[in-house]
Amino acid sequence: MNKISVLVAAALATNLAGCATVMNGTHTPYTTDSRPGGATVKFSNGESCTTPCKLEFRRKDDVRADISLPGYKPTYILIQSKLGGASFGNILLGGGVGAIVDGSNGSSNRLYPNPLIVKLAAEGSSDGAVLLDKDGNAVKTVKEHNDSVRSDVAKTVGPRLAGLEGGPQPE
Repeated sequence: MNKISVLVAAALATNLAGCATVMNGTHTPYTTDSRPGGATVKFSNGESCTTPCKLEFRRKDDVRADISLPGYKPTYILIQSKLGGASFGNILLGGGVGAIVDGSNGSSNRLYPNPLIVKLAAEGSSDGAVLLDKDGNAVKTVKEHNDSVRSDVAKTVGPRLAGLEGGPQPE
């Protein structure tokens, strides 16, 4: 009887833990850089750094990053928490409980963009800030990115921080 109890307890523990929670954890490394470097970045979660920098963020939280550097136009980027592939693995492998655990703690999410690399626009220029990939190639303008995630991110950071109510829009 004792062996059966141990086996049942082990089976329950295995099914109650989410796969992404075990594999990913609830936090993720987050890298931020700018072109040129040395920009001040203030995140809506209270963190701040000077580029290039690496912090650790909760996977489930949307965040706003305000970036400034003398001689360049200030800008902000909305960082979106998106559902990753681990949740689909839970569903496929019959881990409904695991999917619920991972969904509630955000461990199946990833932050986008990550890494955050921004080419800043010089003051007085008609250019706007541009998001770069890890190889330094332009992905899209900061404005295009923010416009594509704004309504979703506003649900968690609030409409003002998402740029829906007043405040300057990134160029």
